[in-house]
Amino acid sequence: MKVRFTDDDGNVETLWAHSLGDDRYRLDNTPWFAYRVSCGDVVEARVPEPGEFPEFVRVVEKSGFRTVRLILEPPADEAPESQAILERLRELGCTYEGANPGYIAVAMPPSADLGVIRQYLISTGQQWEHADPKYEDLFPEISDGPTRFT
Repeated sequence: MKVRFTDDDGNVETLWAHSLGDDRYRLDNTPWFAYRVSCGDVVEARVPEPGEFPEFVRVVEKSGFRTVRLILEPPADEAPESQAILERLRELGCTYEGANPGYIAVAMPPSADLGVIRQYLISTGQQWEHADPKYEDLFPEISDGPTRFT
């Protein structure tokens, strides 16, 4: 089944999920656009009209996974150096899903070291962003930090 996420601008993303009953769903893939949710999170979602996807309401339980997103330039299918970045992320314990070979959602399990992964991504020179948690969640004291793809 899928759960529908709508951002403040009306953009929609649907994520695969398993129904747990009582309007609760466990997310089964990594979001490409939604923020502050990750694979494995349990969310509350309600069906607005019969036959429609349940609409995200709130996170009920965090899975411990975190999400970052990466824009590979050149895309992974065109350059071994971009493919090497994905290989290194796997070595660091991550998995990933590609919306396409250049736009990648990276899932970090609870055992992965976010600090090490952040430093690695910074060192690549590629554009990337914190999706869950967002940058401002990690560094609330820094008001002028990057909010989208650094």
